[in-house]
Amino acid sequence: MDTKVTLSFNEEVINKAKQYAADNDISLSRLIEFLLKKVTSTDYRSLEQYPIADWVNQIAEGKAEYHTSKNRKSSKNDFFESRK
Repeated sequence: MDTKVTLSFNEEVINKAKQYAADNDISLSRLIEFLLKKVTSTDYRSLEQYPIADWVNQIAEGKAEYHTSKNRKSSKNDFFESRK
């Protein structure tokens, strides 16, 4: 069963990924799913340990940026603290 997910990417990266997917007759969703399966099917503890294929380097250039969001409880506490 497929589940929908909303992700944010650099526009240039997404455009290259879409082109790569189109050139290889695969949907962008299946390409991302394939990559996530590869990453999660191993015991690597960080991305630096993971051997990235050349074609992935063609899609994503430059240093990767990882953005995390606050959890809901933390955001709620911040909101109420700002109201005091």
